[in-house]
Amino acid sequence: MGQSISVRFAAVGDLHVTKDSAGTLRAFFAQASEAADALLLCGDLTDYGTAEEAQILANELGAVSVPIVAVLGNHDFESGTPQVVSDILAHAGVRVLDGDACEIGGVGIAGAKGFAGGFGRGSLGAWGEPAIKLFVQEAQHEAMKLESALAKLRTPRRIALLHYSPIAGTVAGEPAEIFPFLGSSRLEEPLLRYPVDAVFHGHAHRGTLEARTISGVPVFNVARPLLQRSRPDQPPFRLFELPVDAAGAPAGDQRSDAVSVP
Repeated sequence: MGQSISVRFAAVGDLHVTKDSAGTLRAFFAQASEAADALLLCGDLTDYGTAEEAQILANELGAVSVPIVAVLGNHDFESGTPQVVSDILAHAGVRVLDGDACEIGGVGIAGAKGFAGGFGRGSLGAWGEPAIKLFVQEAQHEAMKLESALAKLRTPRRIALLHYSPIAGTVAGEPAEIFPFLGSSRLEEPLLRYPVDAVFHGHAHRGTLEARTISGVPVFNVARPLLQRSRPDQPPFRLFELPVDAAGAPAGDQRSDAVSVP
């Protein structure tokens, strides 16, 4: 039987870095780096998706001494140059996932931005005007990217990284009128075909910290404004620990206050 070890992840989204953020995040990132074996960033890393904002974030991430994995969010697309944001972060050592996957400490991570469209019976269908069909097509495309990333993983332990939510449970608390713009049930479908240990997303600043997919997988909303408001006495990142053995096989359900493993 392999020796049991654990991999600790610090997850946060919605940093919304602006040109005035220089010098304001290094201590936060250093704290997350000290607490975890890897840092997960769940989109809206910048506020307007500019090269200037991305470079400021890259500089702030210099305080991190552990691997960093990220997905982009809708704000990172605002200036029409998401690839510039990705390239600057990649140059700083961040692994930016967009329908692909990576592995850290025997834990596989699949990432995609995701998209909107609504949940369950409230999901928008591809019917009617071409603009509606294009909108739904984008949601389907993002779900396919997530599925492709999940299919590449061969590790016993797996995490899904998103910006938009795959379930309604973690956007509860937001105005009901904007639920369709906060995520899509189409993102949940790949998670049912390719089971994971946990899902992390952001985007819903006034949502709910934790809920579960219909198959019981924990989904964590790690939008930084939500963490700051809901847990003012704790650092605004979510710690999650996965036990694996030295060979990368699951080590069973070993829990701590930072662990949420089915």
